[in-house]
Amino acid sequence: MSARASTVTAVPFDATAPARRGGQAKGQQTRAAILEAALGLASQIGLEGLSIGALAEVTRMSKSGVFAHFGSREELQISVIREYHARFEDEVFFPAMREARGLPRLADMFERWLKRVSVEIDAGCIYISGAVEFDDRPGPVRDALVEMVQTWRNALERAIGLAIEAGHLRAETDRTQMLFEIHGLILALHHDARFLRHAGAIDCARRGFERVVEQHRAPRA
Repeated sequence: MSARASTVTAVPFDATAPARRGGQAKGQQTRAAILEAALGLASQIGLEGLSIGALAEVTRMSKSGVFAHFGSREELQISVIREYHARFEDEVFFPAMREARGLPRLADMFERWLKRVSVEIDAGCIYISGAVEFDDRPGPVRDALVEMVQTWRNALERAIGLAIEAGHLRAETDRTQMLFEIHGLILALHHDARFLRHAGAIDCARRGFERVVEQHRAPRA
């Protein structure tokens, strides 16, 4: 999981910058407000239902006003995916990095993921709904969605690897298989809690994770 920080390049002082930045700040605030509305809309009707017109109606802006910030429906969809991923990182990934390497970190990543999904039961998860919408539809939107989901899966797999290196999990643990089982628990939770409305789905997912860990736990751990 890569942080969003980037290399800072020094620029010469420009006396006209404050005035320009004021306009930029207002534009950024408007764009952020549009993205906020777009996220809520996409959670309810999916990425495919997201359009410049629908968003203009929700935000009470003109279509040209929304279009000016994104340029196309496709760019809007990709921006929503990236914003969702950024919030996912802030809520799940970065806080878990404060935990010790190994099982403590892996367990915290799963628990935070679990809590996020539990909040999204009524609203819907863009990762999961997007996968259903774009699984067989090649293009930039699908590519962006795959990139974000794969980034998170890579982070989980690295956490599993660190748990193996720390001696918390057996050396012969299959990282790919364990990742598959952990991700499967989240998909099953989303299905049972959102579609079937099973009240105990969250507890089932938590117990499932504990069983997966125990299956691979190193004897001395």
